[in-house]
Amino acid sequence: MIFNEKMETLPREELERIQLEGIRRTLSRIKSSNSVLKEKYRDIEPEDIKSLDDLKKLPLMEKDDLRRAYPFNHIAVEDDDAWMRMHMSSGTTGTPVINVMTRSDIEQWGEIMARCYYAAGVASKDRIQITPSFGLFNGGFGFHYGAEKIGAFVIPIGAGRSRLQLQFLKDLGTTAITAIASYPLRLIEVADEIGFDFRETNLRVAILGAETWSDEIRKRIESEMDVDTYDIIGMTESGGVGMGIDCEVKNGIHVWEDHYVVEIIDPETKEVVKDGVEGEMVITTLTREGLPLLRYRTRDITRILSRDRCDCGRTHLRIDRIKGRTDDMLKVKGVNFYPSQIEAILMKYKQLSPYYNIVLEKVKGKGSMTIVAERRNGFSSEDLDRLNNELYDLLGFHCHIQIVPDGTLERPQGKAVRVIDKRVK
Repeated sequence: MIFNEKMETLPREELERIQLEGIRRTLSRIKSSNSVLKEKYRDIEPEDIKSLDDLKKLPLMEKDDLRRAYPFNHIAVEDDDAWMRMHMSSGTTGTPVINVMTRSDIEQWGEIMARCYYAAGVASKDRIQITPSFGLFNGGFGFHYGAEKIGAFVIPIGAGRSRLQLQFLKDLGTTAITAIASYPLRLIEVADEIGFDFRETNLRVAILGAETWSDEIRKRIESEMDVDTYDIIGMTESGGVGMGIDCEVKNGIHVWEDHYVVEIIDPETKEVVKDGVEGEMVITTLTREGLPLLRYRTRDITRILSRDRCDCGRTHLRIDRIKGRTDDMLKVKGVNFYPSQIEAILMKYKQLSPYYNIVLEKVKGKGSMTIVAERRNGFSSEDLDRLNNELYDLLGFHCHIQIVPDGTLERPQGKAVRVIDKRVK
């Protein structure tokens, strides 16, 4: 294991001192700028923040706050030589959010991405194949900056062209691949079609993110690609991919606390909950210039697992793997649940492919749910009965299950589409 021991093993007291200074600096940066967001903080000054607990005095920041400022009214640096590049949120609905980055922001991005690579056991000797797109979506560039920072060999292939991806894995000696979490499933499928054997390559690490993916999907990817997977988090608003990653211990995702403060709130009451309690993750940036954030609601559901030193040696807190987003939660027949909970049950069955749809509709005015799953290696009536019972134990009601031939469902070019809501016109 290689990591920045000086910064990644800081004592808790030192991390909290850095965070307190960073909160004051971020607040000062917003208040002294032309950003429309400074109106939220008219009645509070940096010196009013005397402890980390005082962060609760600040109002929460919502995505709609940033959308209303489109395109640049939320940016905290002047439109001059300081502006180096921009990225945009990948959401498909509503006004997009633009994050303008300064040279310092790009350096910060490279630094935290380098830490993520090291946490995944990737270093200068590695050959990194970057499969996320290079464009408005931040993923490709983030992985690229981090790879350059650690001095690794970069294969910037970008999105799609799965057969060429597999060819490069073998011909170019790729040792680490980066991707949105569902893309390895497509690579596995294409590999089966053409007789490609991942064990005949040098590939050993897959760093995956941008989507919620279950432990069951993780096991399937690791088994079929013969790799060690790492779950990486981040978003356009926070400065891109790299805000945190799990380590070789696989006991939670480390968030780099000298760059970010994590709070978990109850999404309904908006009150901070105790460590260990599940809720919505709220992020404060400590070192970002173009788009500094104070108590930004990410909509991601997780919990703080520990603030103690990890067995890997790192002292930065660990959060649980993202369960879903607050706007991902489904409600059928009065029952609330996340698609990831359905996936965890489906993927226990190796006879099913990793492609499935949850179809919601109204039948005779009542809510109805159908799970469409692909049969890969046979699926018996006994398997169907067992699946029905497991889903009933989770949901408390019987849903329809439709088993279809392998290859029936559409293979998306980008993030996986799991839910088809026909109730929405």
